[in-house]
Amino acid sequence: MKEWWVQVGLLSVPLLAIYLHIPPPKLSPALLSWRSSGGYFTYKDQNIFYRDSTGAVGSSDVVVLLHGFPTSSYDWCKIWEGLTQRFHRVIALDFVGFGFSDKPRPHRYSIFEQASIVEGLVRHLGLRHQRINLLSHDYGDTVAQELLHRDWQMWSKTLVALQLCSLTSFQGFSLKRTTLGSSRRLCSTSRHHPLRNNRFLFSILQYINQRKKHRDRWVGALMSTSVPLHLIYGPLDPVNPHPEFLQLYKKVLPMSTVSVLDDHISHYPQLEDPTGFLNAYLNFINSF
Repeated sequence: MKEWWVQVGLLSVPLLAIYLHIPPPKLSPALLSWRSSGGYFTYKDQNIFYRDSTGAVGSSDVVVLLHGFPTSSYDWCKIWEGLTQRFHRVIALDFVGFGFSDKPRPHRYSIFEQASIVEGLVRHLGLRHQRINLLSHDYGDTVAQELLHRDWQMWSKTLVALQLCSLTSFQGFSLKRTTLGSSRRLCSTSRHHPLRNNRFLFSILQYINQRKKHRDRWVGALMSTSVPLHLIYGPLDPVNPHPEFLQLYKKVLPMSTVSVLDDHISHYPQLEDPTGFLNAYLNFINSF
């Protein structure tokens, strides 16, 4: 009788082959609608998905939304309509490697590249000399910090559902206008099977090491910027535990204003409490 592990191995081979050829899940109607309402621009041969909605009449304000890991621009779906009632342009993109954007492999994914892609989108849309508001979350917070480090004078206000790189993590961080100019959904928007994505995800996750390596650069950008900052915070966030995180944030960035949402709000405040999040953001924006 063959050893049991040989039998298991022989059985596993065909099962694994079947598993690898299972197609990815179909997109939900909501995601199909999200994709159809957007478009693509090219950054260094990569197709980058973005949405650009024209909203409030009589306003010239623009807001650019930067999503987190491992999600996509769809993270902003619950506050999109509310933002279009305040801003003339509401813009969001899927970073390379996320959502509907290309997922090249092998590829050296980096925060620096993602920031350059945001700059590329701003140029593509003809907004290079317009003052812009930034709204970011999680991974997008570090991208926002790199943009601040580059000292773009286009940034006006920054509200970040922010994660503060190596300081620790923020969730809701925002900058006042400066001129620049999540995922449970990654698998549903990716064309590649999760098991095949192991090396791909490892490459994407290098941003964690980048946060540690470039801590002084990115935390320093927040500490030295003249752009107004705001944090929207959910006290139940396991990544940014309360009250330690809030105490540290206020100590490091005493010039930033803060909105604390209800006690049950966690790491995705724009999805968990879209009304509270939107009100907090607009109160910040309208205070200038």
